[in-house]
Amino acid sequence: MDFMTNFEEAEKKDKLKGKVMRYVMYKKRTEQEVWTKFSSEDQDLLEDIIEDLKELKYIDDFSYIERTVDESLKLKNLSIKELTYKLCQKGISKNIVEEYISQNEEMLLDYEIKSAKKLWNKKIKESDEQSIKEYLYRKGYTQETVNQIFE
Repeated sequence: MDFMTNFEEAEKKDKLKGKVMRYVMYKKRTEQEVWTKFSSEDQDLLEDIIEDLKELKYIDDFSYIERTVDESLKLKNLSIKELTYKLCQKGISKNIVEEYISQNEEMLLDYEIKSAKKLWNKKIKESDEQSIKEYLYRKGYTQETVNQIFE
């Protein structure tokens, strides 16, 4: 009887691990996204699987931040504040996000200034300076960044 219980438990774990692996391999996910997606599953079993996947680097919130920031640098115009918010929305700890930002502060400040300039160039044709400044503030750009692009 004990052998059957262990076998059934192992089979259940393998089945759940397969589901989680497909979910994580389709698109990189944060730990919180995995917890949310599989919240109806056995939590102890899920915790074991997540720990295994973290050890194997299939789930790694810090590398998720790096990849998201790289994509944003290439494709989007975001303030550091917007980037932080976007990452926190994915369930990444604010401490980890802030650690990444402090480690890459110079690069991110340059990116923020370039993003603000791009938005300014896009908006200047249709708006006055004050409206653009207000727009940038609403988007989370700092006063220092806004002042730099208006100099």
